[in-house]
Amino acid sequence: MNFSRHRPLGLLAPALLIVVAGCSSADDSADVAVPTPDAKTARVCRDLHGVLPEKLDGRSRTDPGPRSAYTAGWGSPAIILRCGVVRPPKMIDPKVAEGGDPDALPGGVNGVDWLMEKQGDGTWRLTTAKREAYVQVSLPEGMSAQDATPVLTGLADSIKKAIPRGIASMR
Repeated sequence: MNFSRHRPLGLLAPALLIVVAGCSSADDSADVAVPTPDAKTARVCRDLHGVLPEKLDGRSRTDPGPRSAYTAGWGSPAIILRCGVVRPPKMIDPKVAEGGDPDALPGGVNGVDWLMEKQGDGTWRLTTAKREAYVQVSLPEGMSAQDATPVLTGLADSIKKAIPRGIASMR
């Protein structure tokens, strides 16, 4: 039998096992898509990253991978913040503004305006409005829209300090 013909496959199997094991998550931390903001938005997002709280709604800060000045996280399962995201389509939907969409609710907490969107999997995504950058906060499974209040309250001062009122890029 010629072992050299079968050896590459034999070596490939342990390598694949290592790669697959490296992708699993025993600690509930997950990689997050990192936004790619324009230069102006990137600056305010970096400012925000520097003033975010170490604790949010009783959860310790545990930033997701890959590490970025545009993402942050708290707890496990994590509350995830992404700065410099694109404007959500529902933000300009007249049905939302009139309160006619039960899965998208406009509101404000401590001087920061938000669009709250219920996702298809039942989780909630919250995006700032009337700021020079869109900041998106994703609540983990099991947290309701009512659970968002202490989260948004905990983020309000940081957002007001780092992200001026205004209109974010339309991208």
